[in-house]
Amino acid sequence: MPQIVEFPARPYVGVRATITMTSFGVVGDRIGELIGWLAERGQAPVGAPFFRYDSINMPADRLVVEAGVPVTAPVEAERDYFTATLPAGRYVTVSHHGHPDQLMGVTAAMLKWAEGEGLTWDMTEKDGTEHWGCRLELYGTNPQIEPDLNNWDIDLQFRLA
Repeated sequence: MPQIVEFPARPYVGVRATITMTSFGVVGDRIGELIGWLAERGQAPVGAPFFRYDSINMPADRLVVEAGVPVTAPVEAERDYFTATLPAGRYVTVSHHGHPDQLMGVTAAMLKWAEGEGLTWDMTEKDGTEHWGCRLELYGTNPQIEPDLNNWDIDLQFRLA
């Protein structure tokens, strides 16, 4: 069942790209690179790496997505990396154990639940594109330890208005 959780502001380092559903690797494959870059600077992530969906236009198969790694405090970024902060606030969250390909169904169920509860997302829509204040997929499973995607733990966190 989804829950509503209050989260504080959370700093992170990330990369951003405009992708399609079939080119997710453009951002996803860079999570390990971000973690390695932090390690070179004597820092470790302070939570699960994530994808942050800035905008989604499913009919056009166009998404603006960030891959991010949470840190204790903002770091000075270089290359195409940036630092930002996930906004504090109330989030609807749900946990999923299983393959990431199953997330579309999990997301649909969460959106339907929230609609039934009368909740409003931190999201605006313009010309068929959803612009999200903060829509996250957090990956709690280290793929180097558990390579079987069917055994992954993934949390969804969508910020409420």
